[in-house]
Amino acid sequence: MLRNAHLIRRPGTYGTLLCVGLLSLVSGCVTEKEVLQKSQGHYQEGVASLPSDRQKAFVSFQQAVQLNPQNKEARYALGHVYALQGKLSYAEEQLRAAIKIDESYSEAHTYLGQVLANQDRWDEAIRSYRVALANPLYPTPDLARFHLGRALAHQGDLQGSMEALEDAVSASPPTVPPAMTHLELGRVYYKLGYATRAKEVLKKVATLDKSGELAAAASDLLTRLK
Repeated sequence: MLRNAHLIRRPGTYGTLLCVGLLSLVSGCVTEKEVLQKSQGHYQEGVASLPSDRQKAFVSFQQAVQLNPQNKEARYALGHVYALQGKLSYAEEQLRAAIKIDESYSEAHTYLGQVLANQDRWDEAIRSYRVALANPLYPTPDLARFHLGRALAHQGDLQGSMEALEDAVSASPPTVPPAMTHLELGRVYYKLGYATRAKEVLKKVATLDKSGELAAAASDLLTRLK
């Protein structure tokens, strides 16, 4: 989720000095470029710490945002940690801040959709996924399509769900584990009454799933189709 970070720069400001306190004319000035680089350094520290020390990562992301409120990746990462903590309103706030910085930030739109869905705000989530997919440069659209398909199914739009999930299944290389997309598509085929399609897709789940949990769910559906 936190891949492909890059430094956010405001144009024409590298020569600007950020001075603090009465001693700024002597030694308390740093260039804005240095501040932005330090912000990005904290962000990278947070990314490195996240797998093993979530609290340390959280502090690093906070420091990154404090130094550079326009650091969209740090905002996204902070939203991610809040989401992991179950603090969905705070996660939503940070993700919306990231989107305000860059309206084409599809990763943030997709994650925002998940946060909204977890609050049972399904229609808003669907809109967020669609905005993410409107960006032709979005590198992992199958992630948004997968979540869009689930949201549409929840709202009763099985045809739209099927189309979104079929697109997600065909992604190469996939972002979402293929067993997950196949299982969700199989569920939709089952609900639509497409027994043959459902069987074909659900049988693939057993070969794709390493943990066995998804395969068990697929097996249960296959039993009902017999």
